[in-house]
Formats: sequence, C-alpha cells, structure tokens
Amino acid sequence: MNTAGSYRNLPSLAGLCSIADAMKPGLSVEQCVTRLKRYHYAFKRLHQIFTARITAEPIYELKMGFSHHAHLCAEHVTAFRKRVGEMREPPLGLEETPHAALEIFFDEILAAPGTEELVLGLYEKALPALKAALEKHLAETNRLVDAPSVRLCRFALLELDDMLQFGAAAIGSLITEEWQGRAAEWLALLDDCLTAAGALDGTANLVEQSFAGGPVSAGGTPAPQRLNRHYSGQPYKYDPLPRRDERFPDPYNMGVNAEVFLYDPNLPAQAKTLMMFYKRLREVDVPEMMASIITETADKPWDYYRDMTRQLWDEARHAMMGEVGFANLEIDWPKQVMVNFTWSMALNTQLKPIERHAVLYFIEQGLMPKNGKRFEWEVGRASGNPLSALFQDYDWADEVLHAKIGRDWYLKDFQNAQQAVQYGDRCWSRVLVDWASWRAQGLTQHRNWWPELYRSACRHWQIEPDPKVLAFSTTYEAVRADLKAVSGSA
Repeated sequence: MNTAGSYRNLPSLAGLCSIADAMKPGLSVEQCVTRLKRYHYAFKRLHQIFTARITAEPIYELKMGFSHHAHLCAEHVTAFRKRVGEMREPPLGLEETPHAALEIFFDEILAAPGTEELVLGLYEKALPALKAALEKHLAETNRLVDAPSVRLCRFALLELDDMLQFGAAAIGSLITEEWQGRAAEWLALLDDCLTAAGALDGTANLVEQSFAGGPVSAGGTPAPQRLNRHYSGQPYKYDPLPRRDERFPDPYNMGVNAEVFLYDPNLPAQAKTLMMFYKRLREVDVPEMMASIITETADKPWDYYRDMTRQLWDEARHAMMGEVGFANLEIDWPKQVMVNFTWSMALNTQLKPIERHAVLYFIEQGLMPKNGKRFEWEVGRASGNPLSALFQDYDWADEVLHAKIGRDWYLKDFQNAQQAVQYGDRCWSRVLVDWASWRAQGLTQHRNWWPELYRSACRHWQIEPDPKVLAFSTTYEAVRADLKAVSGSA
C-alpha cells in the first residue's frame, strides 16, 4: 500500500503503472532477456519470409503488403536487438536459434508452396503467436523496472495489429473453406511446432505428450522427431523470377520510353504527369529486385538488412503513389498502362547480388542532379496536378535517403565514388534486353499504349489531345531508362 500518496492525486510513477503493480515481482532480467531473444528471432524470421516471397508473389496487393511488413519486422528486430544489448554484455546470442521447433515452424512457412499456404502460415499462425507472446510479456513483467521493454512491446503490438488486420482481409479474400481443409494437416504441424517450443515465448508448460524424441520442455531441447518437415525437407531456394497477376497482361512490353518523353523540353508538363505516374507504378519492380539482393546477400551486419529493407519499402510506396495517381485521373491502369517486369527479371537472372546493387547505386546517383528527382518535382508543380507535386516531393526526399544507404553499404567497397558508379554502369550495360526475341516468341508486341492513355486523361481534363503528344512512339528498344544506348539489346 502506498502510505505517502501522490501529490494532489497526480499519476504515480510517471504513469507507468500503479504503486501496487510496481510492487509485484514480475520477470527477472534473465527471464526477460530469454523472452526478448525469442521475439527478436520471430521478427527476424518473419522479415526473412516476407522479403524472400515478394518477388515471385504474383498478387500486387500482397507484394506491397509483404514489402511493408518486411520493413516493420526489420524495425522491430533492430529495437529488440538494442534492448537485449542494454541488458547483457556480448556475446548476446542473437544469431542463435532459441528452439529447434521454432526453426521448423518458420522454415515451413518460408517454404510454403503457394500464396494460400503462405498467407495462412503468416497471418493465422506466426503473427498471432507473436502477438500472444508480447501481450503475455506486458501482463507478467514489472512495468516500472522493465519500462524500456514494455515500450517496445507496445509499439510492436500496435503494428502487429495492423499486419493482422491486413492478413485477416487477405485470408477472407483468398482462402476458401475447401482450401482451409486442404491445409489442415500442415497447419496442425505448425501448431505442434509451437507446442513443442513451449509457445513462441517458451513459457508454456512442459509438453505432456511423449514424442519419438522424448518429452519436450520449454528449455531448448531438440525438436522431437515426430515434427516431420512437410515443405521444408530440403533447404529453401529463393525464386528470382518476378511474377504478376492478371492485371499486368503485357509484362514484357517495353514499347513506351517514359524517360525520353519526360526529358523532352518541347512536351507539356501536364502530359508528363502521366509518365511520372507510370514511372512510379513501374517501381513495383524495385522491391522485386531488392528482395533478391537482401535474400541472397549473407553475413552482413544487421543494419545493412534494415536499411536495405527500408529502401525496398519506400520503392513499394512509390509504386502505390503511381496507382493512386492514375485512380485520381480515373484511369483504369490495368487496361491502359502496360507495366513491365523486364528490369527486375533481367537483373535477378543475369547479375550477381553485388552487381544488382551496383546498378541500383548507379541509378540512385543519377537521380540526385538537377535533371533527376528535382526535375520531376518541378514538373509535378508545373503540371497543375497537386497530387503529382506531392508525390514527387516525397519521392525526392526518399531518394536522398536511398543515395545515403548506397554510400553506407555499397560505396565503401570501392576506392572512390567514381569507380563505384562506373562499375554500376558496366554491370547494367551487360544486361541483355531481349527486345526482338520477346516479340518473336509472342511474349509481347511492345504495343504503344501511350495514345490511348493520353486520350483518356484528356477526357478527364476536358481538353483536346495535343497531336504532338499523341504521336509519341519512342520505345526502349535502343535507349534505356538513363537515356544511354542499349548495348546489349537483342
């Protein structure tokens, strides 16, 4: 009992909790750290899964959702790493697997063969288990002595709720009762993994059931033999081929060169807004490519993965800006804008991870001069479209950060910036764009979809189409996005 009382009944203990609650024992530091390391492991594995599955996931909304959730998980990994480091001296053991059954649990979700299993594993099993663990931490810890951990758990729960809301909508849209039934045996395996691990936080009671490997406690004993891997019997192999849903009907189409149009001083700013919305939406290929770098690059400091994932998420946001821009103009973009995947496909299949990063860095550095992101912002302002100006304002700010990320994690491997840029240019020049071959194979006719798009926008603007704008027909056959000649064109 608090015999002194607070001054004029002001909240005691900075509002963290009541005096009575602060008198409760709560978790010891050892208990707290053990749990924190499990949360860290869960967020890190979730980050891995979300990132690795972006490229080959065909559904656009899931690509964007996975990009966002990978970023959120990376941020929470960083926070929990820091907290563990505040409470214990190295070695912290943050790279260790806390329980073999948890490893199987996340390996299985990573290796899920299709969208349906992946969505169920993530949003019906993994994220709810992590949420339950964090809520239990808040209920059992002393909120005064463990205030820093409480803050991290509360922030994590806030964003987990957002992720779960997205996941519930995805399950409701994609998973039928029949599908749920087909996945029942696999979902039961995931439940068994959590049971064998003593729940995600390791605090559940001893498992009463005897497995082939003997009784399993919460303390880190090996996973029982009865936990037979279903999808993860072989090591997971990343799929580098980008896939798109049916709203991307012509993904090999390189028939409209947005950059040639954008940098033509004789063309009007209003029409250039359409090309900038196209360029933004087309950036869906950047998360597809960056996911390959992050997934296939091993043994970097954690901050590398966090920073690269932040950039990946920013690029996904840029794509959604383009989507919103077209919606604002009442443009049915799946029918009128042929968004391709040729850049991510070519880089993912023809270059090594460091070479892909080199191309990314080369492009980023080209966006900083006056004819880069500043120019696009100025076009947005001149166009009379406030949404375009707003999008380009933030797009520019993001690219400033991305250039810094490139300097932090790519540039330091070279003697100077010029050498790093030249290497990126050489890597991009080696990429083979099979323009004629794709057409010969019937994969695309590189149709010029620009006139139809421009006419639709003119109807929205209630103006007559400009014949000069309408006649634009430059493709990417001979000129790449930085306006250099395509040396590797087929």
